[in-house]
Amino acid sequence: MNGAGTIATRLAALPATRGTWRRVSLLSLGGFFEFYDLFLGTYVAPGLVKSGVLTTTTPGLFGTTGVAGFFAAFFAGLFVGTALFGFIADRLGRRSVFTWSLIWYAAASLVMAFQTDAFSLNVWRFICGIGVGVELVTIDTYIAEICPPAWRGRAFAYANVIQFMAIPLAALLGWLLVPRTILGLDGWRFVVMAGSAGALAAWWLRRRLPESPRWLAQHGRSAEAEEIVAGWELEARLEQPGWTSVPAAAAAEGGGRGAFMEILSPRYRGRTIMLIVFNLFQAAGYYGFASWVPTLLISQGIAVTTSLLYTFIIAIAAPIGPLLGLWFTGHIERKHLIVGAALAIATFGLLFTQARGMAGVIACGVALTVANNVLSFAYHGYQPELYPTRIRAFGVGFVYSFSRLSTMFSAFVIAAILRVAGAGGVFVFIAGCMAVVALVIGLFGPRTHGRPLEMISQ
Repeated sequence: MNGAGTIATRLAALPATRGTWRRVSLLSLGGFFEFYDLFLGTYVAPGLVKSGVLTTTTPGLFGTTGVAGFFAAFFAGLFVGTALFGFIADRLGRRSVFTWSLIWYAAASLVMAFQTDAFSLNVWRFICGIGVGVELVTIDTYIAEICPPAWRGRAFAYANVIQFMAIPLAALLGWLLVPRTILGLDGWRFVVMAGSAGALAAWWLRRRLPESPRWLAQHGRSAEAEEIVAGWELEARLEQPGWTSVPAAAAAEGGGRGAFMEILSPRYRGRTIMLIVFNLFQAAGYYGFASWVPTLLISQGIAVTTSLLYTFIIAIAAPIGPLLGLWFTGHIERKHLIVGAALAIATFGLLFTQARGMAGVIACGVALTVANNVLSFAYHGYQPELYPTRIRAFGVGFVYSFSRLSTMFSAFVIAAILRVAGAGGVFVFIAGCMAVVALVIGLFGPRTHGRPLEMISQ
């Protein structure tokens, strides 16, 4: 067995230790602030409109002065980050990329906080998106590579619990700060600056995370990979004295560098097309609700402050989906979780349009948020499983970039639907998107539960 194959089998045999969960926690801490920025627009948009920087609706389909243009600028940056820079993590390593992309985001976010017109705001929002896009793809890749099959799903659920805690924090800060003026500055600026400061703190805390041993072995750096894995095995022996490393033989992946065309080769073409279609529709449906909650509520005549309060209460439910996943993901095939969550989103979205009064709106919003985030942690774990180490970051980045492209354009579509058909029309659109998601994954998605990455990639 070659060095990469040996490292892979030893990683597959490792138990879950405190050290493992610490590494996933530190990685997820960086993801926490990426998720904070990912959902930031939802909670600062009312403040941007109130301060006159943006308008609620967009003049023309692709106008740049409205909230839709602000959302689109960020997702355009995410598209560039995932599609054009995802390959860097396959070339330079996972660690260097998730380190520098976080610094990139923090710097760009700080500059964005001081912009005073729609054009400059959107330019820096776009630059923020590039850093976030690269970071999120690399986090998914890294977690998939360091976690054995038996608890890989739980690791993604745990990571998403931490990351989704950013949503209620962003909502809370939005509710408390956005309606106010502090030190002569609009409150939304402080919400943006908080994300920048937190990202720098996360960078400092996780600066000692090691490189992915799988990536090192694939690139001929077996001695470094051996040192890292041996350290993790020692952790396991000290924590679980009865544990011994007696791994079953696992298939080794091909070594060397991957190439772009490999994701379109006969072996991976079907998976790539399936994931492209999946990402196009899941993003339009997911962010159709998650990014537009306050705006949808305002469109129904609810005041800005009240809509932000409702949104904050709904956002508290964000970590519940992956928290539930810690319990059941070890027993359910990931593709089935994706299908079930998509159907639940379609159902609760349609019910949301019929809700009346505070209790009904919040109940449907919470159910929709939980289903949304079960879908999220399930597919974030699913996509990296479908490609080999040599093209994993690029493959995930490439297919994931279509979700960003979709969200960028669907922001304008949703703005147009909202103007013409109201919130009800928006949720019919979301339900249709989720029906496509359930169909494509249900029919064409391979099973991955409990299987080593090297076996799935073949």
